[in-house]
Amino acid sequence: MGFKRIASARWEGDLIAGKGSISTPQSGLFADQNYSFKTRFGDEKGANPEELLAAAHAGCFSMALSAVLGKAGFTPDRIETRAEAMMEPGFDPGPTVTGVHLIVLAKVPGITSAQFAEIAEAAKAGCVISRALAVPVSLDATLA
Repeated sequence: MGFKRIASARWEGDLIAGKGSISTPQSGLFADQNYSFKTRFGDEKGANPEELLAAAHAGCFSMALSAVLGKAGFTPDRIETRAEAMMEPGFDPGPTVTGVHLIVLAKVPGITSAQFAEIAEAAKAGCVISRALAVPVSLDATLA
């Protein structure tokens, strides 16, 4: 049986002057983390969805890489992953995440560069977040 992971967001006001908050009530990691147009598209400090997407992808990929390495008989000492979510501004259909670049530095005893590259590609293909970026999104919208 499957399971859900839950996060929530609230937005008040127009796009430019409005403000919002993002929460992860299930894990309690953060509650009412502020975000706004300036934290998302400018340089003001605060949360933004694309950074959270990148963090999720980096964490997921690191775990996926560890799993695939383990299946191949290797135990990593360390995996460091940086995920860069690239976004293009635009008005039609709007700003778009155009890709994610994963940069990985790993210390894995006994593995060759060729083996590591092959395993890393398999981990990228199998990573839950990598696969999620290509799935349909359903919507239930209700007017209060």
